[in-house]
Amino acid sequence: MITTTTLDNGIRIVTQNIDYMHTVTTGIWVANGTRHESPVDNGVAHFIEHMLFKGTKRRSAHQITREIDSMGGILNAFTGHEYVCYYAKVLAKFLPGAADLLADIFLNSTFPTDEIERERKVVLQEIKMRDDSPEEFIHDRFHQNFWRGQLVGMPILGSEETVSNLSRTSILSHKESRYRPQDIIIAAAGNVHHDELVALLAPLFSGVSSLWRPQSIDEFPAAEKKLNLIEREMEQTLVCLGTRSLRYDHQDRYALFLLTTILGGGMSSRLFQEVREKKGLAYSVYSYIISHVDSGALVVYAGTEKDHCLEVIDIAQREMSRLAADEVPQDELDAAREQLKGKTLMSLESSDSLMTRLAKNEIYHQKQQSIEDVIANYDAVSINDIQRVSQELIRSEYLHLEVMGQVADLGLSAEMLAV
Repeated sequence: MITTTTLDNGIRIVTQNIDYMHTVTTGIWVANGTRHESPVDNGVAHFIEHMLFKGTKRRSAHQITREIDSMGGILNAFTGHEYVCYYAKVLAKFLPGAADLLADIFLNSTFPTDEIERERKVVLQEIKMRDDSPEEFIHDRFHQNFWRGQLVGMPILGSEETVSNLSRTSILSHKESRYRPQDIIIAAAGNVHHDELVALLAPLFSGVSSLWRPQSIDEFPAAEKKLNLIEREMEQTLVCLGTRSLRYDHQDRYALFLLTTILGGGMSSRLFQEVREKKGLAYSVYSYIISHVDSGALVVYAGTEKDHCLEVIDIAQREMSRLAADEVPQDELDAAREQLKGKTLMSLESSDSLMTRLAKNEIYHQKQQSIEDVIANYDAVSINDIQRVSQELIRSEYLHLEVMGQVADLGLSAEMLAV
């Protein structure tokens, strides 16, 4: 059962009670992420996420970690382009303590100057670690270049320059303004009783306020083919080929999920079969979706040898084109449908996934959607829907290609991009 309470200041507390679970996962979400920064302070949302574990008026950083460990729980956080989440997963009997701990770090962190300087070094190392991981780096670079010139395209971690220049004043100002009550969702799933959680948290969060107002959403730039080559001494050549996709809450999203699964969503997918099983050109090849509140991208990734790079790109374009040109066989659609329905239902066995689902429903749909509705939406997608959505999205003028490795003499050009 899903229950929602909205506090007088606009903060939403939403819970899903699953009596048979031993655990509860509670997350405090803020629908405000990297795209709500300025280019000058890019990375500040992620930096704040780190700092909220560095001490409050009641607890030192060590006391925070010792307290969650004494519950046998997990305390963590993550930042996205459109949200930040702080969460704790504990046995149900420890929920009051975990809720108090989460509320304390969220509301009462003190941002000590010495901790800021220490954590700055940590984040700079995190940036270097991302850049040293080729697959992570190319996905990050694809996102930046696909939305180049837009705030949503800024990297979540920021850059060495912006992180080095963040001041304590700017960090505090960003948190105080961006953590607006109407953007805060407290989601909990598992063996949790809604009224008890509200009684714990409502008095603590009722005083949260902010007068900040977000800027208008960026307009998607005019369609044009884009090619970006990243020269790096590597054994493999990495490829990210993408096209425009749908916003997070688009009515055609279920058809999009299915066509992406057919294209590269598993071992039976077209890309996996063609690139890996039949030709042996890559170990890792798949497709995925990036979805934002106003836009999205459908991306194909593969890691291959330099000599096979052009062939892999050609196969990816051919398989994308085939989705738009030819009807998907009914048995292939049905298999993809059952694959996604199975994954969706299996995710309900984790209080972490349930909590995330509650929060994202509030952020992107402003309401809760039953699992029965989700399954019904998958069942309603037809062969014609798959082809129609493919034809709308898979178009030559939308294509964006990132290639990383020893790429200087590959002879790649934007004119080669065609579906």
